[in-house]
Amino acid sequence: MFLTTVAAASLLLTGCSVTTTPGGEGASAGGADDGTISIGFSQATQQSPFYVELGVGVQEAADAAGADLEYVDANGDVTKQNNDIEDLITKGVDVLLINPVDPQGIAQSIASAEAAGIPVVTVDRSAEGAIAHVGRDNVEMGKLVGEQVKEALGAEGGKIIEIQGDAGGTVAMDRSEGFHSVFEGDSSVNIVAGPYAEYIRSNAVTAMQDLLQSNSDVKVVYAHNDDMALGALQVLQENGRTDVLVAGVDGLMEAVDAIAEGNQYVATSLNDPIALGTVAAETALSAAAGEDVEAEIDAGTELVTKDNAGDLVGDTLFAQGGK
Repeated sequence: MFLTTVAAASLLLTGCSVTTTPGGEGASAGGADDGTISIGFSQATQQSPFYVELGVGVQEAADAAGADLEYVDANGDVTKQNNDIEDLITKGVDVLLINPVDPQGIAQSIASAEAAGIPVVTVDRSAEGAIAHVGRDNVEMGKLVGEQVKEALGAEGGKIIEIQGDAGGTVAMDRSEGFHSVFEGDSSVNIVAGPYAEYIRSNAVTAMQDLLQSNSDVKVVYAHNDDMALGALQVLQENGRTDVLVAGVDGLMEAVDAIAEGNQYVATSLNDPIALGTVAAETALSAAAGEDVEAEIDAGTELVTKDNAGDLVGDTLFAQGGK
């Protein structure tokens, strides 16, 4: 499923080197003795190109600011994430940046951070108790893609298979809500809920093999991210189903390339993770410095179709833009 993993500010801080790199071994954070701000970044998972790139953006912003970064990976396990956050609190980081596995499931850890006087900023998925959230409007993303799919289907309509992200995840729910809103009251369209493939391409490949057998009349596959959509596209092409359209979310460059070719892939929406990680880290640094930060920060998005995909093609893992 995975693409090649990428190797791993506005505040000018007195510097020492970053202690941890995304995906690397942990090292102790905290540089309070010399005035260096330390960020504790709890990542939900690295089992997705998007989250790998998000970590790169956080790292780059920390580097630029001369801040220490303590990076921990929950690997999709909310219990591990809670333990990771408690460890970061014990180490005395100045600010916590969290991409929650389960926003409700980390409530106690956020309360512990508050009790310790450590501000919490969330990224990508919001959680109650954080002083700020940096993300994008996932309802809008789903809606933009849905509008393009509706146009591509035309008045005839048809069956749409929806391959979902994660059960109970706010991103998945929002992307579903936005997409479904476009087809409200449209009796010509039937949206079939596929399984939760956890945003992982190989899971979507397995799911699509079964879905295609039981839904031979499918006209469109919509997935909650491009990695899953590309997995579905692979299965469709292997079965000679070039008549089925595909759409996703995130602006993965492989998807943008496919859209530019003008064949089956009809739409995605931009969600540049490096830019998102950079803004999140800068927000965390501002919070750690005692500055006022906005409670909700929208990093922006943009629809990608055949009309503009060619302009966005490049050598980055995700298309850049949407700010």
